[in-house]
Amino acid sequence: MVDETQQANMGLITAIVAVATLGGFLFGFDSGVINGTVDGLRIAFGSDDVGTGFNVASMLLGCAIGAFVAGRLADILGRKKTLLIAAFLFIISAFGSGVAGSSIEFVLYRIIGGFAVGAASVLAPVYISEVTPANLRGRLSSIQQVMIIIGLTAAFLSNYLLAEFAGSSTTPLWLGFEAWRWMFWMELIPASIFLIALFFIPESPRFLVSKARQADARSVLERLFGSGYAQRKVTEIETSIASDHAPRLSDLMDKHTGKIRKIVWTGIGLAVFQQLVGINVVFYYGAVLWQAVGFSESDALKINILSGSISIAAVVAAIALIDRVGRKPLLLIGSIGMAITLATMAISFSSGSLVDGKLALSDNAGVTALIAANAYVALFNFSWGPVMWVMLGEMFPNQIRGSGLAVSGFSQWIANFGITMTFPIMLASIGLTGAYGFYAISAAISVAFVWLMVRETKGMELEDMKG
Repeated sequence: MVDETQQANMGLITAIVAVATLGGFLFGFDSGVINGTVDGLRIAFGSDDVGTGFNVASMLLGCAIGAFVAGRLADILGRKKTLLIAAFLFIISAFGSGVAGSSIEFVLYRIIGGFAVGAASVLAPVYISEVTPANLRGRLSSIQQVMIIIGLTAAFLSNYLLAEFAGSSTTPLWLGFEAWRWMFWMELIPASIFLIALFFIPESPRFLVSKARQADARSVLERLFGSGYAQRKVTEIETSIASDHAPRLSDLMDKHTGKIRKIVWTGIGLAVFQQLVGINVVFYYGAVLWQAVGFSESDALKINILSGSISIAAVVAAIALIDRVGRKPLLLIGSIGMAITLATMAISFSSGSLVDGKLALSDNAGVTALIAANAYVALFNFSWGPVMWVMLGEMFPNQIRGSGLAVSGFSQWIANFGITMTFPIMLASIGLTGAYGFYAISAAISVAFVWLMVRETKGMELEDMKG
């Protein structure tokens, strides 16, 4: 067998991965920017807890639709063209969210941004998996999660600096516009770079073969891996595609039993459990969370930056290990660790008392909660954060990759919406103890799910994936 790693044009592959993962950066930035704008939205639109929750969570409805549509659209138009559409939508959303004069207008622009985030979330991993060597695929696909966290951290840092410069997130900054509006407009810079850079990367060779464009596919593969590997791989992809019909949603059903394939349930389970552990509560409501236990807005935004920095270090560690120890062991370590740290947070919050309507913790409980929270974030980004996206990008057979991604991505964002929408309600009813108790139980259940349902994919060629 040809050693594709030795012949690989790593300069071109690195450039492609860098461009594709700009979608991940925007995914993170767009998800994290809302963190520092919650107070501004509440004041500007006069919303209550439910209304604020919907303003924050509205993007996730767009994400669900974007993820579902993008998987199928990528099978029709191609990975590159679909990402170009996503980049354009990022620009529209970033500008519109900042100029919105009403809650309805704001929600509309956030849903448009959600289309882009949903598309980028499912397409970047699968695009990367289709242009990288099998023995480096996990490592290179994991860079998507690094970029998501860098995007989140960049949003947290941008929010903090703008709020500090203005005095608060609700104070007018430049041109008479409040700081929270500028927080959204900062996204225009990376979104424009993403749009331009996409014109310089090739289309996925697997998509090209599926459209009977073998010469174009061979040309791309020759640039990536050399002529000998290119011809062999085009033949392999042709054989894989020729054994079945054009991709369609009905392929998700087992033709013998008429039931949904087990691999599809595994993809849905991975997507949903990644959200049920509550990670995006930290990303979207981090400032609100820490203010709820007594920190100032400034300190809360600083804690967000700390969490983001720890997250980056954790993903880097995952990248170093994912192609050595495999995907499943990392998921198990993450599930067990998150169950412990989330339970620790719930217990710490239960020891507090209400003072002027806010939860006050003792110094020891506050420090314990802060350490547990950052350990939890590190564990998530060492495991479920990168591994879930890597597995969704590679675990499905060629025939159902687009459809499998569509359904799994849709499920992921619907679960994300549910968790995000319910957090303010849970905070006002059962409190932080109840909310984090639920997330801890979900993490514990995910241990059994991984053990029973997840199959290792380390080092396997995409053409060898079975469903």
